[in-house]
Amino acid sequence: MDKRSQWYALRSKPNREEALWREVGARGHEAFYPRVQVQPVNPRARTVRPYFPGYMFVRTSLAELGPSVFAWLPFGQGLVCYGGEPAAVPEALIMAIQRRVDEINTAGGEQLARLERGDAVTIHGGRFDGRQAIFDMRIGGSERVRVLLELLQSRQMKLDLPAGQIEPTKRH
Repeated sequence: MDKRSQWYALRSKPNREEALWREVGARGHEAFYPRVQVQPVNPRARTVRPYFPGYMFVRTSLAELGPSVFAWLPFGQGLVCYGGEPAAVPEALIMAIQRRVDEINTAGGEQLARLERGDAVTIHGGRFDGRQAIFDMRIGGSERVRVLLELLQSRQMKLDLPAGQIEPTKRH
């Protein structure tokens, strides 16, 4: 890409990020559309969602193309502007967003990204629905987690569960 190219935020029409991302790519522009895994309660709901709903990033040289190229894209609403001028997004910020999205997806989704060993969780669904447990670990290469369930006489049982069946216990 040209040395004068920069990253810009591109707005999409509501819930049309995926279609806009495909449109931008089909026209030969470099685009970064950050998406994260989620564990929806409804099993038919999307398991991947935009990290910034309604936005994505496009790398281009506006000096060569002009901002109007992005103003009329199907599914788009143009570049984010301040004072009528498209606002450039620093490369370092794009890289930081990429790292954060990778961390979230590696952790099995945004809900689990901040869980650490020993955190209290609540199990949803299955035989242990509603029970409190202690988060132990993510099971590598899968969307499963291991939790420790307290039994009688202070004994703990290890359970391997789908990541979508736990959520952090809210602290009051």
